[in-house]
Amino acid sequence: MEPLVSVIVPVYNAVQFLGQCLDSIVAQSYGHLEIIVVDDGSDDGSGELSDQWAARDSRIRVIHQPNGGHSAARNTALDVMRGDLVMMVDSDDIVHPQFVTTLLDVMQHSHADIAVGGYVPFYGPESPHFKPTSGAPSFQTLTQEEAILAVFYQHGLTHSPWGRLFKASLFKDIRFPLGIIYEDLAIIYPLLKQCQCVAVTGTVLYGYRQHASNSMRVFSHRRTAVLDVCENLEQTMQAQAPQYLRAVRSRLLSAYFNMLLLCNQHDRDEYRQVDERCWTGIKRLRWNCLLDKSVRLKNKLGILVSYCGHWFLCDVMGRRFKPQP
Repeated sequence: MEPLVSVIVPVYNAVQFLGQCLDSIVAQSYGHLEIIVVDDGSDDGSGELSDQWAARDSRIRVIHQPNGGHSAARNTALDVMRGDLVMMVDSDDIVHPQFVTTLLDVMQHSHADIAVGGYVPFYGPESPHFKPTSGAPSFQTLTQEEAILAVFYQHGLTHSPWGRLFKASLFKDIRFPLGIIYEDLAIIYPLLKQCQCVAVTGTVLYGYRQHASNSMRVFSHRRTAVLDVCENLEQTMQAQAPQYLRAVRSRLLSAYFNMLLLCNQHDRDEYRQVDERCWTGIKRLRWNCLLDKSVRLKNKLGILVSYCGHWFLCDVMGRRFKPQP
């Protein structure tokens, strides 16, 4: 019997792109789906549009709730889903017609707990160009340890919940933390801790839309939640899994560099405490990370520049990453 796949779509004021997203889901070559659309307090017509889609396709179930954020919407769907497997699609993104079929095939051949596909960023109202799939997809398998290290050393495996297929049982006791962004980074370790195997295919199956209103493209104090998440992960590894401590510190160092760059591109007085927190963290971690052969080159270059001083580092990073006019 074919496994039921639950597709979770959290929606908040996404009326401009929601139709494209749902169209790509209902057009999947794999048909045994339940599509759970959670309208998270939208006021732009997204809720009404979701209901119209549900009236056309019996596989779509719409839940309307007061606005609670991305995590709350996903958690609502996780609480009611019936599927053996689950995938998550952001409401402004688009999936390949063979998304479910391909990752299900990878999962069944590898006996993995999570199957991960490739993704492509795209911009504005355009749709991504997906290549047709043919034959059995190639993939590589990662052990639990290899997957955890790949995520935290940032070696090609992200912590994003989209673009992959999960065994639903992984979420039995796991929910996204409320009220923060980087909620996916906060739960990736508990998820991977339950996995015996993660399978990864390079086949591009997910289109990740980038636009000005995307929360990850706008800097604010909310973005600094990544520091709290990574520092909490560091404490967790110190207490529970010291074999991953160096990898998590590499990820934390990346967060310090990134937030230092962003806050110095804005009002330095407003973000002075963030600036000081990041600089203190960089100085604390840089020597051991420099000696760690698994730390990515980008971090090591940042470490070397940091030894020339705080403001020199900010100046170099600011010029290196200055947006093009």
